[in-house]
Amino acid sequence: MSRRRRRKNTAMDAFSNPAARLGFGTMDLTQATDYPLTRLSQNYELLTSLYRDNWIVQNIVATIPDDVVRKWFDIKSSIAPEYIDKFTRMERKTHLRKKITMGMYWGRLYGGAAGVILIKGQDDLSEPLDLDMIMPDSFLGLQILDRWTGIYPSGTLVTDPEDPDFGLPEYYSIRDEERGYMVANVHHSRIIRFLGRELPWLEQVTEQYWGESEIEAIYNEIVKRDNVSANIAGLTFRANLDYMESDGLDQLLGTGNVEMQRRFWNTMQAQSIMESNFGMRILNKGDVIHNRQYTFSGLPDVYDRVMMDVAGAARTPVTKLFGRSPAGMNATGEADMNNYYDYIDTIREGQFREIIERLLPIMALSAWGVIPDDLEITFPPMKTADAKELADIAQAKTGAIISAYQSDLIDAATAMQELQALNEETQLFGKIKDEDIDANKGKTYSSIRAMQDPMSGLFPAVEEGEV
Repeated sequence: MSRRRRRKNTAMDAFSNPAARLGFGTMDLTQATDYPLTRLSQNYELLTSLYRDNWIVQNIVATIPDDVVRKWFDIKSSIAPEYIDKFTRMERKTHLRKKITMGMYWGRLYGGAAGVILIKGQDDLSEPLDLDMIMPDSFLGLQILDRWTGIYPSGTLVTDPEDPDFGLPEYYSIRDEERGYMVANVHHSRIIRFLGRELPWLEQVTEQYWGESEIEAIYNEIVKRDNVSANIAGLTFRANLDYMESDGLDQLLGTGNVEMQRRFWNTMQAQSIMESNFGMRILNKGDVIHNRQYTFSGLPDVYDRVMMDVAGAARTPVTKLFGRSPAGMNATGEADMNNYYDYIDTIREGQFREIIERLLPIMALSAWGVIPDDLEITFPPMKTADAKELADIAQAKTGAIISAYQSDLIDAATAMQELQALNEETQLFGKIKDEDIDANKGKTYSSIRAMQDPMSGLFPAVEEGEV
């Protein structure tokens, strides 16, 4: 039997209570639940229609990538500031931030997308990328293609365990779907992959080594939300209804002739016009008109719960996904945003760093002609503290450093290094120089105090036991 075929074996360790119709093998309604394997990620038309039509789907696709690249990255190296400026200009010239954002968009929407690394003078894309052949000003950016616009992974996989793409396709063919011919065969070292949600290995093979569309995991919650919203909107038409008692209406509609019915409808139409224009109705004596109003109590709570389900499935706070302010007593949304920022940091370290570090040597050679030995990147914090928060952080951390120094746990040089490290977080102590740190190595708080004491050394030390 194929490994992909789902085996249906008799459960030997399940709960069952036939008398109460609960559990496995009973007529319990929950036992009728099934989860068929739909593979919605392969439905291009549905995913595209959802993205074009549904603003929530657009937010789900775009919100997280926008936040991942919003703070971008900082280069940590000893190179001069003018070289950093040249690097930044190259980023702007190649629209790198926009291209990476687009790649993440379509990777999340369709489950997979790719960015082809473009380098001037290297036309044979089937050859492995050679860093030694990258000339100054040769990096041209990325060409973004989603999995449905003509890029197809090959069946041969990378077999070198030291290769970052070990176990992934070795080549990607780019085809012109309209004309029906292959444009290029691209080596994997020239490809930046953008995926949706990760899948088990066999499902990756089924999806041609792409991931799962973000919308596939959220689709059912989107359907529920749209139906609830449409039903609530439909109820507004029934919020204020007038109905009239009319004697003999059933006989008129059932046995009356066509002319009598026509006159009745004309009368009702005239009454509707009069009510709309003048706010009045003219009734025969004995007719009765009633007014019925619909109350919407409870519906906001239902809609809020549906929104929370969508936001939970999308792993995005309601405040971000729906643009809604926190509601409820003492609600600030701060805890939700902190959890969300932690998730964004996870993506930045797990996915975004891999993309940037793959491009960084290429960009360094193109901008500077050399790759510095100390070239590193860091990500700025997602949350920017206000002035009061910065002051509180600085006071607390500075106090801890001073306390350790005054307890002789660290010397003055180490304390100065710790204070210098706080500069990125608090914008303080940035003027401490490295030569000042070197000059204070080995100097503890007690030794400095002893040097400042004018009576120090005038009296001999008293040994223990001496009087």
